[in-house]
Amino acid sequence: MFKKLQLKKHALTGISFMLPLVVASGLLIAIGNIFGGNPSVISDYKAGYNIWQAAVTLGVYGMGLLPGVMGAAIAYSIADRPGIAPGLLMGMIAQNMGAGFLGGMLGGYLAGYFVEFLKTRLKVPKWAQGLMPMMIIPLLASVVIGLIMFFVIGGPIALLSESLENFLVNMQTGSKGVFGAIMGAMAAFDFGGPVNKVASLFADGLLMDGVYGPEAVKICASMIPPFGVALSWLIKRSRYTRSETDNIKIAFPMGICMITEGVIPIAAVDPIRVIASCSIGAAVGGALIMILNVGSMVPSGGMFIVPAMINPWGFMAALTAGTVVTALLLVVLKKDAKKEDDVVLDEEEEEVDLSDVKFN
Repeated sequence: MFKKLQLKKHALTGISFMLPLVVASGLLIAIGNIFGGNPSVISDYKAGYNIWQAAVTLGVYGMGLLPGVMGAAIAYSIADRPGIAPGLLMGMIAQNMGAGFLGGMLGGYLAGYFVEFLKTRLKVPKWAQGLMPMMIIPLLASVVIGLIMFFVIGGPIALLSESLENFLVNMQTGSKGVFGAIMGAMAAFDFGGPVNKVASLFADGLLMDGVYGPEAVKICASMIPPFGVALSWLIKRSRYTRSETDNIKIAFPMGICMITEGVIPIAAVDPIRVIASCSIGAAVGGALIMILNVGSMVPSGGMFIVPAMINPWGFMAALTAGTVVTALLLVVLKKDAKKEDDVVLDEEEEEVDLSDVKFN
C-alpha cells in the first residue's frame, strides 16, 4: 500500500521545490546577521531599516513560507495543479498553528490525496466540468482538509514539533554528542542515498523550526567522505589504483561543494572499508558539531557558506577531525592496490592503431 502511495517520491518533490527558498532565506539571514542586522526587526518597516536588517527580515519572511511551499509541492506532486492551492493553505495553517515542517508535509499529503480522490469520484453537470480543476476541487479540498488540520491533527503535530525542538535544545553535552554522531554517520553512510536523505530531511525540518545544529552536522558529514578519501590518498597513494586516483581528483572538488556522490566509485571497489571509515569519521565530526554548538542557517553550499555559520571555527575543527579520522582509518584498513589493476587499465586505454587501415 505504502509503495503505491509513493510517499518518498512526493516528499523528494517537496524538498526540491523547497530548497531554493531555504537557501535564499538562510543566506539572507546569515549575511544580515554577520553585518549587524537585527533578527527581531521584522515588522515595523516605517521605523527605518538598514540594508542588513532588511536582509534578515526578508529571510525570516522566506522561512515562514517553507511549510506552505512544502505542502503545495507535495500536493502538486500527487494531484497536479488542482492540489497546489489546498496544499499551500494546509502548509500555512501548519505554520500558524506551530506544526511547522511536519504539519506542512502531512497537510500536503492529505490535500493531494483528497484532491486525487475528488478528481476520480466527484461528478458534476457538463456545464460545471470546466470549473472542476480551478474552483470546485480546490475549494472542497481546502474546506475539508483545512477543518481536519484545524480541529484534528494540527494541535497534536504542533505539540510533537515543540517537544522535539525542546528536547534537542535542552540536550546536555553528552547527549548532543551522541545525537550528532548518529546523524553524522547516517548522512555519510550511503553517499547521498536513502539513509542520507532521511538525515537531510530531518535536519531541514529542524532548520525551519530554528534549530540549526543538525543542519551543520549534515553539511559537515557530507563533506568528510571526499575530504577523508583525498587525504588518505595523499598519505598512502599505494592504496589506490590509477583509476581510483582519477576519481579522487574529481571527488575532492565535489566535496568542497558538499557533493558526496563523488566517493561512490571509490566505495564501489572496497565498500566495507570505505563505508565504515567514512561513517566513523562523519560520526566524529557530527559529535563535535553538536558539542561545539555549531549551527547553519543554510542547508547546503559546502565551504562557501562556512563564514555565515554560527561558530565557523568550530565547524572547521569538526570537519578537520572527521577528515583525519576517515583518512587514517582508510590508510590502516585498506590494502595496497594490486599491480595488475593498473596493467588492465593500461590495456583498456591502449589506443587502436588505425595507420594500416585503408579506406576505399
